[in-house]
Amino acid sequence: MRRRAAERAARDARVVHQVASWCLAYPDDALVDRLPLLVAAVDELPAGRARDGLRRFLDHAVATPLADLQRRYVELFDLSGRRALHLSYWTDGDTRRRGEILARFKERYRASGMLVQTGGELPDHLPLVLEYAAVADPVDGPVLLQEYRPSLELIRLALEDDDVPWAGLLDAVCATLPGASPTDRAAVHAMAQAGPPRESVGLDAADPRLLPLAGGLPGTSAGPVVPAPTGGGR
Repeated sequence: MRRRAAERAARDARVVHQVASWCLAYPDDALVDRLPLLVAAVDELPAGRARDGLRRFLDHAVATPLADLQRRYVELFDLSGRRALHLSYWTDGDTRRRGEILARFKERYRASGMLVQTGGELPDHLPLVLEYAAVADPVDGPVLLQEYRPSLELIRLALEDDDVPWAGLLDAVCATLPGASPTDRAAVHAMAQAGPPRESVGLDAADPRLLPLAGGLPGTSAGPVVPAPTGGGR
């Protein structure tokens, strides 16, 4: 019984991660086409914080013209570092040490067989990390998210300060991780202090571990948790 419950919880977490991954990317026609599928998948989740957070954003997205979603997304995530979706930005900033951290993200992706086109994004971009957790490695993926729990919580708090629907996506992701979410930034910083130590090692810009990932996401035995709809765009 416990094993069955744990398997269901793990699958629910993968659904949350997959939906949040698509919704935290720049909104486009593909997202609009997926909205009915995403709403249906989220409605099958058990009642609680994760489902409520995802529905908060999805209800907004369904009722909002795409152009308005795109404009607001740029305002939130592209014009201010206060809500940056790059996880290591919150822990290492724009320092030389961050190169080593980004290389470790790529090494973990490669170890799982995940080769993706990053579209110019760094490998710690949250939608990519969530895709990794949902599809490529549902064991190590949540571990990686938990390692960057302080980053996730700081993004969540920043979005809650702005009272925007995207805050629900971060709330949902944090709800899949162990332990309660901190209620303020001081508690987040305390959480970060309790985390594992990190090496202060930098990489040269020519280090091969920083070369772009290439290829596509191969099929896995589990496959996408929320399958993409077939057919063209609008």
